[in-house]
Amino acid sequence: MSHPHTTPLPRLTPTPEPGCASRCASSRLSVVVPCHNEEAVIELTHRRLVTELLRTGMEFEIIYIDDGSRDSTLARLEAIAAGDPRAHVLELARNFGQQAAMSAGLAHAHGDAVVIIDADLQDPPEVIPEMVRAWQQGVDVAYGRRRSREGETAFKLLTASLFHRLMARLVPHPIPVDTGDFKLLDRAVVDAVCALPEKRRYLRSLVAWAGFRQEPIWYDRHARVAGETKYSIRKLLALAGDAVVLSSDTPLRLTWVVAGLLAAAGSTAGVVACLSPSTGEGVSLAAVVAVAALLGAIQTACVSLVGEYVVRTYREVQSRPPWIVKRTIQGGSALVSRSESQAA
Repeated sequence: MSHPHTTPLPRLTPTPEPGCASRCASSRLSVVVPCHNEEAVIELTHRRLVTELLRTGMEFEIIYIDDGSRDSTLARLEAIAAGDPRAHVLELARNFGQQAAMSAGLAHAHGDAVVIIDADLQDPPEVIPEMVRAWQQGVDVAYGRRRSREGETAFKLLTASLFHRLMARLVPHPIPVDTGDFKLLDRAVVDAVCALPEKRRYLRSLVAWAGFRQEPIWYDRHARVAGETKYSIRKLLALAGDAVVLSSDTPLRLTWVVAGLLAAAGSTAGVVACLSPSTGEGVSLAAVVAVAALLGAIQTACVSLVGEYVVRTYREVQSRPPWIVKRTIQGGSALVSRSESQAA
């Protein structure tokens, strides 16, 4: 995706040797790392990433996206970039959210393959060489599938499992379960996802929608090395809402089912009332209030659900960019200050 009036990061255009396959060790690898308040772990993350990327035998770049951190994450990323020409930093103008930060990284990545990984080391960089081997064997999307999840509560494990399976049922295209954003994407997949016009993005669904050959790489997810999770229950619910509404219209169609059930219940009750002999006994006020409240709640929920789709449509029509880059820090060079937003 191009950005007018900006100076792009150094483009890593591969020059394959004669007879070399398109996915050989001479190809280039980009790693996208969204960061938000990760001062406690970011240096260790960089060291482990470099160690594992060297094992692949490929040339590589690491793109860190500072998503409005309020601690010293940005300062530490500047120091990393100053000492390593393979590390670049995108400083976003504010906190735009993880989905926008990852999308910004994909738009600036120029490798033949691109890995997305969180900065907190819950997804171990040691899995990357295995993803690269799968890619070299023809896999277009090598996504990490969690065999286990250390440091998670039973409630978190249960709700995450239920949500993944609910999404798989609601979304009209195949979407893997027990996965996150840790994955390797071929350049063709990256270009396809970046070309999509959506402003509000849920990358797990978009990558699955794009198709291509997708295979799982099983791994054990670790507990956080340091710091705290950035997703509160409120943020998790908001992300889940976005995931469902942006990826599926099934909930909207369910309002017709609810309307049909209410109509059937009302018709049945009317027939029963007409056919039943009158006893002269009045209906209790509590029963009337209960039924009215239930019907009102169902109607309000349906209207609210429709409103969720409408407001997201409105946001898309506004065409505001999903992120704005305040400045780019190029590895091993001076700072390049600039403002930039995603081009439509």
